[in-house]
Amino acid sequence: MSNDKEASYAHMEQLSDEELCRLYAGGTRIAEEILAARYHRLVRACARPYFLVGGDSEDLSQEGMFGLIKAVREYDQGKEASFHTFAEICIRNRLYSVLKAASCGKHMPLNQSVPLEPLLFDASFSFAQVDPEDLVIDREKTAILLENTRKQMSPFETTILGYYLDGLTCHEIANAVGKSPKSVDNAVQRIRRKAALQIHSGDISEG
Repeated sequence: MSNDKEASYAHMEQLSDEELCRLYAGGTRIAEEILAARYHRLVRACARPYFLVGGDSEDLSQEGMFGLIKAVREYDQGKEASFHTFAEICIRNRLYSVLKAASCGKHMPLNQSVPLEPLLFDASFSFAQVDPEDLVIDREKTAILLENTRKQMSPFETTILGYYLDGLTCHEIANAVGKSPKSVDNAVQRIRRKAALQIHSGDISEG
């Protein structure tokens, strides 16, 4: 990258999300690249709960990125919502859509070792016309599942889960807690197994 291009890129990195969307709409393709990098952690954070209860981490992150790209290309600055809000809705909508399809048997589960369960997803959803407020329903179901899982976790696993759901990589978590990446990955796998036990027991109700 030439010095001029580097300077231009550095300048664009300081722009707001909305300004970058406007530039992208005007044909500046690099604006999409900057937004993708800026929102990569949000994509991971949105995908992580569903990876823990049965998805494939890389596949879900990729699907989430498709949702982010849709947000960049379709964001309407005439609406009241910020780009961040619109992007999160698009990311979660994409994730729910692919997980809904998996849970209904439209294609093979994303991870055979921890099957998805239809009860985690509201069968009445129509993802082509979903109301953003309705997305809270499945988020609450997953939150209940994770809260029940937390009751079975060690203090170390609880700490790891918090960082993991925030979208940090295993290496970033390892640096934060002073452990090896392998130790962190092992903790994540233990958490997944405990989440699977919650699914198979059917214990996802409050109280």
